[in-house]
Amino acid sequence: MRLRLVRRNVLALLGVSVVVGTLLLSARVLESAHQYQDPDQDPLRDVSRSAEMLKLNFASVSDLARSVLTADYKQFVLNADRFPEEPQLVLVIQVHDRPDYLRLLIRSLEATAEVQGFLLIFSHDFFSEEINSLVQQISFCKVMQIYFPFSTQLYPDSFPGPDPRDCPRDTSREQAVRSGCLNAEHPDSYGHYREPAITQTKHHWWWKMHFVWERVAAVQGYRGFLVLLEEDNYVLPDLYHHYKAMVEFRAARCPDCDVLALGNHEAPAAGFTSLSGQLQTGSWMSTRHNMGLAVSREVYYKLMGCNQDFCTYDDYNWDWTLQHLSGTCTSRPLKVLAAQGSRVLHTGDCGLHQKEKCRPEWAAQKVEESLRLAKDGLFLAAPLQLAMAEVVEHKPHMKNGGWGDVRDHTLCKNYARRL
Repeated sequence: MRLRLVRRNVLALLGVSVVVGTLLLSARVLESAHQYQDPDQDPLRDVSRSAEMLKLNFASVSDLARSVLTADYKQFVLNADRFPEEPQLVLVIQVHDRPDYLRLLIRSLEATAEVQGFLLIFSHDFFSEEINSLVQQISFCKVMQIYFPFSTQLYPDSFPGPDPRDCPRDTSREQAVRSGCLNAEHPDSYGHYREPAITQTKHHWWWKMHFVWERVAAVQGYRGFLVLLEEDNYVLPDLYHHYKAMVEFRAARCPDCDVLALGNHEAPAAGFTSLSGQLQTGSWMSTRHNMGLAVSREVYYKLMGCNQDFCTYDDYNWDWTLQHLSGTCTSRPLKVLAAQGSRVLHTGDCGLHQKEKCRPEWAAQKVEESLRLAKDGLFLAAPLQLAMAEVVEHKPHMKNGGWGDVRDHTLCKNYARRL
């Protein structure tokens, strides 16, 4: 019996290696093909091409996959001819499939002071002509699009998408082993089997961090923070003004602050003006500091040193995983410098777990009310003040599961390699 179990585990690991190896090889083969193009046709020599050249090919899944990889290789920068200077701020927006909320975010970015100095990088894990059109109509700053090449949309019937041979989520381990489904030996901490749609967000977040810092040519000389946003965020007009003030405050008074948090989950209310110039420091926490997170290259390298831990920790949320790493993998807990007057709002009333009753028109109304309440507290001339300094310590939490499959672990760990 023991020999049979050992043999089964060995075969399972071999299967994982073959699957992930095939995925990575497909990406590498296409990249190699591009490397031998005629130098005179090198697309990186002219990064201000028209949006026409950025269209994805939706004729078939394989055509779409090839065009995604091509776009990630060519890295077109829209509006580079109009804004030739190096970016003053880089914002990376993780996008799924909510164009109405994305439209609100883009509208808020256009209204942001000094936006002409921004580089917006939209990172997509769902590919549609509607979403591409929204992004490619932006004319107020430089824009890039990158595409998560392991999107479930590109693998409709195999890992990392839904493989019909996978175990159903709520099957017991005993039933799964008896049925011979592919991942029978690898449920999560609560006995559930993987759900592709649930795992994708964490995969995308980790891939995006690596790809932007390591592979995006337009960011290689950038010395500032990446500000991380999502499609259902909305930024206030003084986002960049407040960002610069926080960077200056950190340099002068909190050099050991690892990350910045430009947003929180408290929408502007009647007391916003009194909070607007207030900051606090403390331990980075998922529930308080995951909006408008600003990460430096130095902190990125620290996190990449935790690649193994990030990719094997049984929690499908990137932010709860990051909180777990803070102080268990990193040499000390991540210290955050956080804005008490949030410059990033959350507009989404539906998402990963709530698909029904999405009302973006309600979100637009709430945004207008928030702007009205916040307007007198924006663009402050007075220096920022530290209102609260909490103890910086590891904040343990109960993991959420959803990340027990070794195929997810292996694929995730491979993002740290140059594909």
